[in-house]
Parts: sequence; structure tokens; C-alpha cells
Amino acid sequence: MPRTRSLAFSELKIGVLAVVALAIAAGTIFLLSGQGGFFWQQYHLKARFKDAVGLKAGAPVRVAGMEVGSVDDMAFVGADIEVVLKLNNAMRPRVTTDSVAAIGSLSLLGQSVVDITASTAGRPLGNWEYLRSAPPAVALAEVAAKATSGLAEATALFHDVRSGRGTMGKLFTDEELYQNLQRFVAAAEDATRNLNRGRGTLGRLMQDPAAYRALEASLKNLETMTSRLNAGEGSLGRLIHDDAFARSLAATTSNFETMSGRLNRGEGTIGKLMTDEALYKRFDSVANRLDALIAQINEGGGTVGQLMRDKQLYENMNAAASELRNLVGDIRKDPRKYLNVKVSLF
Repeated sequence: MPRTRSLAFSELKIGVLAVVALAIAAGTIFLLSGQGGFFWQQYHLKARFKDAVGLKAGAPVRVAGMEVGSVDDMAFVGADIEVVLKLNNAMRPRVTTDSVAAIGSLSLLGQSVVDITASTAGRPLGNWEYLRSAPPAVALAEVAAKATSGLAEATALFHDVRSGRGTMGKLFTDEELYQNLQRFVAAAEDATRNLNRGRGTLGRLMQDPAAYRALEASLKNLETMTSRLNAGEGSLGRLIHDDAFARSLAATTSNFETMSGRLNRGEGTIGKLMTDEALYKRFDSVANRLDALIAQINEGGGTVGQLMRDKQLYENMNAAASELRNLVGDIRKDPRKYLNVKVSLF
């Protein structure tokens, strides 16, 4: 029967020391790896994103650019991706309801990370609570695609310019348009020279002190008028500042509106004339008859018409009136000659 060999204390001590050294080395490596410390020093938060942008489990989690944890798990929740984050407990006061999580990158071509904004406002988030999320930054592939599209559009633009399309293309290829532009530049130079020499209205304003003083006087008059208006002088000034005048004007406007309403309702003579068809027809009939009468008089019809058109009748009536005046005058001079009254008794 084989003999059982007992372990010496020195051998046991070496084994224990080796295990302790391995544990210390593992702990040191774990702490130096920047993953947020031991499990009892960590807590979990969750965030949802529309696009993971290449994010993987174990990716770093940074708060204000400082690595404080890692991505613990990722899973689909409907159309979104729910990411479980493992953070150091020391970050609780800095990760609050105002903090926002976004997927970033260590570099343009580097590993994806989760960046969280630090905030002292709001309530610190507890274990397994949700962080607000922001859309991910533009990926390099998307930037390259947009750059390629932009280069293609620029190439097409240069091709159109070389082909003489558009304003720029015509400017580069159309000789007539170039000559027109040259003439326009020459005309602009002539206009500038005329202004400098004091020609034209603007030139005189720039060079002639009298024109400038006249314009300045006009501006001063305008300023004076504006000051008077602001001070409440004149009709416009009173209208702007005098409440009683404004109320009087408002009352006049109200009365006018009332009168217009009465006219529209057919009240009063003018209102009935505007709205009563029968009254309008009667006035129209009277007007037609008056027109016919005036036309008949103009044509010489009737006594008045003959009097206006028959010169002999006018002269006869004038002579009769003259004789009547003479007779009245003779009666006044000698009434006995014409008023001889005899009284006889039986």
C-alpha cells in the first residue's frame, strides 16, 4: 500500500503566496484596464439608439471624454437597439437626467464608443435607469459618399461651364456677352467719373455744397415737422396725441356707419330711394316727363315753347306789357280821367 505524503508548511506557504500574487496581478490589470473597477464598484444604465454604428460589447464608455466604464450588453428592442452600460459608481453625481448619451468614435477609423455628457443639474440616475440618447455622429462612409456626390456635381458644373451652359458658361464662351460686360464696366466707370466731377443729381449732391445744404434744410424741416407731430401740434399731432379729438373722430366715424346702415336698411328718404324700387321708378318717371317737357319747350311746343322760340310773340307780349305800364302810369297821374263815376237817384 503506497504511503501518503504530507505537504510541508513551506510548500503550502509558497502556493498561497503564488495565488495571492496572481490575484493581486489580476486586480491590478483589471483596474488599469479602465473598465470602471470591480463589480461592487459599478452600476448599470441603459440607452436606446436607432443605429449602433459598429458599437460592440466591451466598447469604452466615456463621461466628458474620460473612460469610466464599458458596454455590457446590446440587444434589439423593436426597431431600436438597447445598450446596457456599466459605469463606475463615482460617476453617479455627474450622470443625471440632463445627461445625453451618443455613439462616437475614438478616431475617424477607430473603435466606436459611447460618450455621455457630464451634468450637475437634474437628478442623478439610479441603477438600470435610461439615459437620453442623441443621434450618432456622421459616419466616415457617409462623409465619403457626400464628398463623392459633391465632386460629381462639381465635375458636371465645370462641364456645363466649358460647354457654355448657364450664365458662367456663357460668360466664358460667349464673346458678345463678354463685350456687353466690358461695356457695362466702362459705363460704370463713366458714371463714377461723372459723380466725382459733380455731374447729375448725385454728383451735385456730392460736390455742390449748396445742394447739400438744401437737402440738409429739407431734412431739418422734416425733423421739425416730426417733432411737432410728436408734441401734438396741428391736426395730425392732435389726432395722434389728443384722446378727445380721437374720440370725436371715432364718434363721427360711428355716426357715419350708423347713417350708412340706415341707408342700407332703406330708412329715410334717401334710404327708400336707394332700396325702394317703386319709389325709384316714380322718380325715374318724373325725370322722364321733365325731360320730355324740356324737349317740347326746346322744339317750340306750347305757350312757353312759342314764347321762347317765336320772336313776334315775344315782341307782342313785350309791347302789351309796355302799354299796360303806360296805362297804369296815366291812371296814377289823372285818375279822374279814367274813373268817372256818376250816381243817380230815383
